[in-house]
Amino acid sequence: MRPAAIADAPAVRAVVLARSVWMDERGMPSWCDSADDLAGQTENSDGSMWVLAEEATGRIVGCTTVQRETPPWGWTQEELAEPADYLYTTITDPSDRDHRPGTVIAHWAVDRAARTGRRWVRRGCMFPGLVRYYETQGFTLLHEVQRTHNRVYLMARKAEPVIGLSTRVRTAP
Repeated sequence: MRPAAIADAPAVRAVVLARSVWMDERGMPSWCDSADDLAGQTENSDGSMWVLAEEATGRIVGCTTVQRETPPWGWTQEELAEPADYLYTTITDPSDRDHRPGTVIAHWAVDRAARTGRRWVRRGCMFPGLVRYYETQGFTLLHEVQRTHNRVYLMARKAEPVIGLSTRVRTAP
């Protein structure tokens, strides 16, 4: 895992489009219309977008955005007072699914949050299928919130060291 760089924009865009095709084939709303915007976030002036790249080739197989602020809606005041990282737009290349890049990214985020003094890693999604998938990564559904057009499922996992992670993923500065 390493911070995204503007030079990563074409590769991130390609991952977003590959995932979008996968989603379209399953009748799910995709990020096709957002591919350029998401790729543009590799500018990363705030250091929040990270990419998962193969060590040997440098090929980007996934990305996520890590914010130090939890969106204020849907969480209790007590929860908002606890230090947490919030994951947005975790996207992986579906052709690399045998290596479980989404789980690698989630475990990296949980481990990184523990190392940086955060108590929680939080995330939200709009699909019950993603809730079930994130539960396999150790996240727990805490809240369901109706936003203007979507129902949002808010999840969290306690920050903690992830045993064996260092043999699977290295974090670059």
